[in-house]
Amino acid sequence: CLLTLQVTDLMNISKPDSNFASVREFILQGFSCEWRIQVFLFSLFTTTYVFTIIGNGAIVCALLCDKRLHTPMYMFLGNFSFLEIWYVSSTVPKMLVNFLSEKKTISFAGCFLQFYFFFSLGTSECLLLTVMAFDRYLAICRPLHYPNIMTGNSCTKLVIICWVCGFLWFLIPIALISQMPFCGTNVIDHVVCDPGPLFALACDVAPRTQLLCYTLSSLVIFGNFFLILGSYTLVLTAVLRMPSASGRHKAFSTCGSHLAVVSLFYGSLMVMYVSPGLGHSAGMQKVATLFYAMVTPLFNPLIYSLRNKEIKAALRKILGSPNII
Repeated sequence: CLLTLQVTDLMNISKPDSNFASVREFILQGFSCEWRIQVFLFSLFTTTYVFTIIGNGAIVCALLCDKRLHTPMYMFLGNFSFLEIWYVSSTVPKMLVNFLSEKKTISFAGCFLQFYFFFSLGTSECLLLTVMAFDRYLAICRPLHYPNIMTGNSCTKLVIICWVCGFLWFLIPIALISQMPFCGTNVIDHVVCDPGPLFALACDVAPRTQLLCYTLSSLVIFGNFFLILGSYTLVLTAVLRMPSASGRHKAFSTCGSHLAVVSLFYGSLMVMYVSPGLGHSAGMQKVATLFYAMVTPLFNPLIYSLRNKEIKAALRKILGSPNII
């Protein structure tokens, strides 16, 4: 609500002495290519979006309907899949509309709301991945203490913290960027409203705001990444000491899936948001954004959840077909 009021106030302010024209909308340029290619990309991304919603939605339904999966690990998985649905929905629908639109416009308020939800949900995802790594650390390295630490109440609190912190983390920098004066062209050479192109369109250089934005990005990305790396270093050490081969295989299977998701998600994020001085080309920015905004949410159910025997059994039970998965 605060961000909405600030953006609305900025749009309604009209200063007669201002040297800058008031920007009421932006143009998301996206991919500049022939109409046939635009239609092809629309079809491809629509299919990707639909399968992403179906895959993550199936995981959420399976975990809600099967009481045997009401455990901390699956509770985090369910929230992660639910988060992915909203994460991909914050940008892809507008992206799909722009493929078939000639104007490709987005309102000033709509741009910053997309910016806010995209970054907030992404931050919540980073935090939740860290909590999931901590959960695996406790389950494997502290099995006797695990039931007393990861209670239902503790899991609920951790999930709430991830969501709340995610939606508060970028609130101030986004509000500051929305108050910057924009002049000249209003064309954003990107597929989403992103801080880099927005800073490029600003009339005044705002080094403090840029520093704040990239510092917060670095903290949330590298901070969580190193916590995950530390957790799995301890997990790997504990797994290698296990006398049972079956126990080692089960632990490696669970941890390997999580690490694959972490690698896909964090790899593209680090390239984009913690190295602004490298001067990434617009094409590279678009591809990297599409990777973590669409590709990763699509493969997460396959990599992380649908390989799980318990979830497969729950989905078969819901669908009423033993051979469908």
